[in-house]
Amino acid sequence: MHEPNQIKPPADSKPTGGIKQKMAYHPALLGGIALIAGALLVFADAGTKGEIAARQAEDLRASLTQVVGDDVHDNALLSDTIVLHAPLEFSDASGVKFYRARKDGKVVAAAFEVVGMGYSGEIRIMMSVQTDGTIMGVRVIQHAETPGLGDKIEARKTDWIKRFTGLSLGNRTEAQWKVKKDGGEFDQFSGATITPRAVVRAVHKGLAYFNAHRAEILDTKTLPGGPDAEVPHG
Repeated sequence: MHEPNQIKPPADSKPTGGIKQKMAYHPALLGGIALIAGALLVFADAGTKGEIAARQAEDLRASLTQVVGDDVHDNALLSDTIVLHAPLEFSDASGVKFYRARKDGKVVAAAFEVVGMGYSGEIRIMMSVQTDGTIMGVRVIQHAETPGLGDKIEARKTDWIKRFTGLSLGNRTEAQWKVKKDGGEFDQFSGATITPRAVVRAVHKGLAYFNAHRAEILDTKTLPGGPDAEVPHG
């Protein structure tokens, strides 16, 4: 009996089942890789943020130590704070955070940051004031002023910034809170008047704000270690 010729498939033809499996496998593999990569990025980002936060806390602690000596207080400044919502010309939208120094449970001073506008941008200043309104210390913690000119506001360059220690609104008149070029008592720098002028204005505003809101800042009802107390002010 003669059997009909069977048509054979081309030699290079292959079953389609394997192709379909591979087509389904590749997206799943890529998706898994993307998921793992995303998780690694999240963990890396979390670790980086943690390191940055730790460095920032250490820098802040160092800045506070410069204006409030360790022998002055026996509490943890970073956890004994109160936030006042000051005018934007004095601070940013988040307000001003005051770090209160206590000795034997009694508030003896408060440290806080003020901002002045210098020749090359913002000048961030940390200052501390005793309960009687006398300045304990002032230090510039960040600026972009011209090296060799405006950077004389740094304590490591000159003693100019230490001139504020011991001053208050009671022992200096309004007119004295200016650089000498403007009729005040603070030295300006040769070729850089804008920078010291900005610092003097910022410190003066900070001192005035402290005096105006002294009761809230020194209020001992806000216990150390608790959340920041926020007090709105215009």
